Amino acid sequence: MKGIYVIGVPRRPAGQAAGAKPPMPFAPGKAGFIDKIYLPQVQKELSEQVELLETLSSVEELPKRQEQLKQVEVIFSTWGMLPLTAEQIKTYFPSLRAVFYAAGSVQYFARPFLESGVRIFSAASANGVPVAEYSAAQVVLANKGFYQAGRIYQSQGMKAARDYTALMSGNFGAKVGILGAGVIGRQVIRLLHNYRLELLVFDPFLPQEKAQELNVQKAELLEIFAECQTISNHLANNEKTRGMLDYSLFSRMKPGATFINTGRGAQVVEEDLIRALGEEPGRTAVLDVTDPEPVPEGHPFLSLPNVVLTPHIAGSMNEELGRMGIYMRDAFLCYQRGEPSPYEVTLPMLETMA
Repeated sequence: MKGIYVIGVPRRPAGQAAGAKPPMPFAPGKAGFIDKIYLPQVQKELSEQVELLETLSSVEELPKRQEQLKQVEVIFSTWGMLPLTAEQIKTYFPSLRAVFYAAGSVQYFARPFLESGVRIFSAASANGVPVAEYSAAQVVLANKGFYQAGRIYQSQGMKAARDYTALMSGNFGAKVGILGAGVIGRQVIRLLHNYRLELLVFDPFLPQEKAQELNVQKAELLEIFAECQTISNHLANNEKTRGMLDYSLFSRMKPGATFINTGRGAQVVEEDLIRALGEEPGRTAVLDVTDPEPVPEGHPFLSLPNVVLTPHIAGSMNEELGRMGIYMRDAFLCYQRGEPSPYEVTLPMLETMA
C-alpha cells in the first residue's frame, strides 16, 4: 500500500481579508508542520504499514507527480488539506481509497472525495477535546462572576466586586445553555456534569432519547438566552446557522450572564452583540472566534470592557496537536483491518456537522 502526507496553503476563513494571516498554530506547507501533527512515533508506525511518498504541498505539483500519485491509496493530511475537484481526484488519484484528516471540520474539501467513493476520516473529536476543556473552564469561571468581579475589583475595589458577585449563581444548580450537541458540545456536556449544573441544550438534531442519555433538557434559543447564567456556542457552521445569534437573543441575557463563543464568529450578528453588551455592562462575552479574524483595528470588541478576546486558541495548539495524529493512526489501523471507526465521515453527516 502506498500513501502520502498532503498539506497546502491554509484556507482563508469566511470574512477574512485576502492576504490576512489565518489563525493557524503553524503554517501548513512548511517541512516541520507534519511533524507537529503526526509525531515521530506515529510516523514510524505508519511507515511500517504504508510506503509513504514525499509530502504533497500544492496543486501545482500534481501534473509533475502524476505517475507517482496514481499509485496512492491513502492520504494523511491536516489543516491546509488541498481541496480537489472530482476531476482532479479521478485524474491524479485513481487508486485513492481513504483520506485521514488530522484536524477538525472536513466541510471545505470532503464532498468531492466522498462522491468519488473515497472514504474520509476526521480527527474532529480529537480537536474537540481542547475546545471542550477551554469552554468548560470558561463556563465554570463565568458562573462565579470571574470576569465581572475582576473588572470591578480593579476599578471600584474589593467590596464593590463582592457585592456584584452576590448576584451570581455560582456553579451548583446554575442554568447553563449549550448551543449545539455535536462532537464538541457533547464533550462539554460530559465535562460539566461534575459541577451539578442544570444544562439546557439547543439542537434540533438531538433526539429526545439522546438528550435523556446525556442528562440534559432540550430548549429553544429564546429560553436559553433568557434563563441561563452562561451560554456556550458549539453550533455547526453552515448557511442555516450564520447570523442565527442576534439581538432578539442577546437582549434577553440576564445582567450577569456570559456568552462564550468557540464555534464560529459568523454565527453571531456582532453589531447586535455589541448593542446588548452596551445596554447592560454586567453582561460579558468571551470570544475565541470572530468574523472576520482577526478583529479589525478600531473594532468595539477591542475596547469594550465586558468583552474578553482570545486569539483562536481553544482548539489544538502546541503539544495538543499530536493527539489528532494519534486519532488518525488509530483510524487507519481500523481501516486496514476492515473494522468500523468512530472517526469516519459520510455524506449525510455533512448536512449537520460543523
